[in-house]
Amino acid sequence: MDTSSSAPLASYIDLLLDAVCAVDGQGRFVFVSAACERIFGYTPQELIGQPMIDLVHPADRQRTLEAAREIMGGEPKLNFENRYLRKDGRVVHILWSARWSPVDQLRIAVARDITERKQAESRQAALYAISEAAHAAADLLALFKRIHLIIGEWLPALNFSVALYDEQCSQLNFPYHVDDREGQPELPGTVTGRLCAEVIRSGQPILLTPGGSALPAGFDDLVAQPDAPCWLGVPLNAQSGTIGALIVKSAPDNERYTEQDKELLQYVCAQITVAIERKQLHARLQHMAQYDQLTQVPNRELLRERFKCAVAAARAASGRMALLYIDLDRFKQVNDTYGHGVGDMLLQAVASRLKGCIRDTDTVARIGGDEFVVLLHSIQALEDAHRVRDKIHHALAQPLRLDGHCLSIEPSIGVACFPDHGTEDIALFRHADEAMYAAKRHNHRAFGI
Repeated sequence: MDTSSSAPLASYIDLLLDAVCAVDGQGRFVFVSAACERIFGYTPQELIGQPMIDLVHPADRQRTLEAAREIMGGEPKLNFENRYLRKDGRVVHILWSARWSPVDQLRIAVARDITERKQAESRQAALYAISEAAHAAADLLALFKRIHLIIGEWLPALNFSVALYDEQCSQLNFPYHVDDREGQPELPGTVTGRLCAEVIRSGQPILLTPGGSALPAGFDDLVAQPDAPCWLGVPLNAQSGTIGALIVKSAPDNERYTEQDKELLQYVCAQITVAIERKQLHARLQHMAQYDQLTQVPNRELLRERFKCAVAAARAASGRMALLYIDLDRFKQVNDTYGHGVGDMLLQAVASRLKGCIRDTDTVARIGGDEFVVLLHSIQALEDAHRVRDKIHHALAQPLRLDGHCLSIEPSIGVACFPDHGTEDIALFRHADEAMYAAKRHNHRAFGI
């Protein structure tokens, strides 16, 4: 296509925001308008004579070549989308309209940069998916797994970590960590742990790429080699401060992360932070609804659920389960003599010692005041419950040092066993309650019979 004799036309073309180009039958640029430099980063002089396909993103080259063959066969293409690599390495999304000129034996095309539109679409899709995940995920772990998949759809993120900072304990926890080469990030000296700590400390995103500039001190060696993987860390910033960080690492053969990726991940992380806070709040509310806030053991509601499960399991297996009803004798005297603060500490200490007397599969619950229930799942015989009862007596007989006072406490314990003393919750709790009061009358050593 000869534009030398049509200088005014060429100058008009250079005024267009869209790029105009012509590619010969061998796939080389023979003409590009001035807009190409803004879109692709190359001057017209740099592009003339170069193979068009060299600029196309590797993942899009095959279908781009197929489209080029169809255009040369006389089939115009409207609204064909693909990705190109700019001179600076960034990815640019292009919307093409092209047709073949039989007279000139050239592909004539108009290219529009739709990168911002595609990024907006990606953000919107990611935000919608994250919002859906936040509602559907049963817990934070399920949420993090889903977020990993969502982000991985538009960013190479095979290696992915979420760190949450516990301000009360000044501790960094990693509830989700996937890395094919690095071990647990909590271990001293791991790159993920170091990068998370720096991102949280600064509250700013960090992008580490080979050849990158302004790298934080101590991280230069990570990207010293040209084929080193890229790292991208983004803080999870809430209104109360930075609550954690999200870290992604590319594989060496992936495309490099860019400033665009960093900006997009920052935008998404703002929504992730909201989702995390919502899940954490839900978990706290659920914990408050099911656990005694003083002793942090299950309350009456959660005990009722676990009791039903234990009875159902025992009935299905034709086995046994037991419950121990525990009342602390003379607890009121402790409150009256030493104050409710010491009384609360005593209840906490009792709960702790009770948990030390049972298996992980069993349950200690506080059902009110100084009353506790121990639920024993899947026991062989009534004697198993007796052994736990005696173990509790021994544990609580040991002196307790609370707020400078040395105290001892004696429990009254009633034992009921399924199916020996009943097959329904009302009957079993009544039997254990009666046995507990019998224990008070008989020197605190009683069980249901």
